[in-house]
Amino acid sequence: MKTLHHLHRPLGSTGLNISPLGLGTVKLGRDQGVKYPSGFSIPDDREAANLIALARELGINLIDTAPAYGRSEERLGPLLRGQRDAWVIVSKTGEEFDNGQSRFDFSAEHTRFSVERSLKRLETDYIDLVLVHSDGNDLDILQNTGVYETLERLKEEGLIRAFGLSGKTVDGGLLALQRGDCAMVTYNLNEQAEKPVIDYAQAHGRGILIKKALASGHACLAPGVDPVRASFELVFGHPGVTSAIVGTINPLHLAHNVAMAVEVLGDH
Repeated sequence: MKTLHHLHRPLGSTGLNISPLGLGTVKLGRDQGVKYPSGFSIPDDREAANLIALARELGINLIDTAPAYGRSEERLGPLLRGQRDAWVIVSKTGEEFDNGQSRFDFSAEHTRFSVERSLKRLETDYIDLVLVHSDGNDLDILQNTGVYETLERLKEEGLIRAFGLSGKTVDGGLLALQRGDCAMVTYNLNEQAEKPVIDYAQAHGRGILIKKALASGHACLAPGVDPVRASFELVFGHPGVTSAIVGTINPLHLAHNVAMAVEVLGDH
């Protein structure tokens, strides 16, 4: 079985070592308002525990969640009990999801409340990385709200190890990396507009996580071309990329993704 255990790499200068693929957990907690090509059922606790055990066996140590992912955080707390040291946990702040609707709050008060709530839900006394869950107005969020200053303070207090932005614009990503540790950007076969953020991170020792690496399951290519392989060749072809978050709940897809990542990274 191909695994990622030997391919862990540093996330910028955070001191965190992470697998080149991370497990995204939106599907553990939320099935409304998500952009996937086909419907799915939220896995039960046994299925979720099996998926997490498989991810760990495959050498994945990065797990990505958010308050906006429905019940994801509160389910992960019990699911990760006794194995906290095996995981680098990424969560977010800024977006809330209630009754099928997103709402955003980037104030200092909400940021602290959100992180403290995530710590309780995840049953941990620190979160490795907290990202600002942008609504698209990246520059406004970074310049005119208290979110980044509050995350800086929470890092000083030891409640989080690192912070950054999951944004939607090049300008936002660049500003986020000047003051923060990491940016999460969209980069796939269909969308490469945020590549300058990855270039900057590579030049300045910052971390980059990729969201939608597989275009949320929408990657379409010529017949006979494996879309996962082609996607990973693009993503891991950039030396500034640390890890790509893959949000599958299908064990076969997860194993296939890992095997492809091992092959592609072996070629670099």
